[in-house]
Amino acid sequence: MNIENQQRNPVLLVHGIEDTGAVFHLMTAYLRQMGWSVHTLDLVPNNGDVGLDVLAKQVADYVATNFAKDQPLDLIGFSMGGIVSRYYVQRLGGINRVQRFITIASPHHGTIIAYASKRPGCVQMRPNSAFIQDLNSDAAMLRHLNFTSIWTPYDLMIVPTSSSQLSVGKEVILPVALHSWMLRDSRCLATVAAALTEPIKPCLQFDYTHSYQKSPLGGGNI
Repeated sequence: MNIENQQRNPVLLVHGIEDTGAVFHLMTAYLRQMGWSVHTLDLVPNNGDVGLDVLAKQVADYVATNFAKDQPLDLIGFSMGGIVSRYYVQRLGGINRVQRFITIASPHHGTIIAYASKRPGCVQMRPNSAFIQDLNSDAAMLRHLNFTSIWTPYDLMIVPTSSSQLSVGKEVILPVALHSWMLRDSRCLATVAAALTEPIKPCLQFDYTHSYQKSPLGGGNI
């Protein structure tokens, strides 16, 4: 596929726990050099002190403030940022804005490492948490967009590493030695660029409110 001939949506990058948007500096430079308009935001607080649903509202607010109402976009979430982004997509209407959605080393089924903290955001990222179960109960809605999960089998932050797998979309497994290295590994950068140039699926309006209202949580705690 000739990347130069592909129309590019603006790309929004969502960071993980204890990070800021600066963690994407190499990816941002890489994608901008290839012609994408790249945006990052700083989630506050970034340490798990609030639920991931609260952080997802910050993503929704950023999109509403910085993009025209009819502007489609592509979304990339790293680690916790992938779960924050999923909440935005699945519960806050992002399903009708996002055309390509990429998660990198995200704990879609939780991570045992989250038991090390009792902060609300960390509790939500524990395996089988109510928050994780709620999101996964209708993960099939991600079939309405281009979804890609990129992960490494050597990840010591996502335990078990298979937590980064979902039964929908595409997965790309890369032998990257460390969790944080995913954002600067050349293979990962190339995989992200390739995913951002895939032809988008036909536009379908998704009634996310029905999915949201069925949830007994309303919000969540990750």
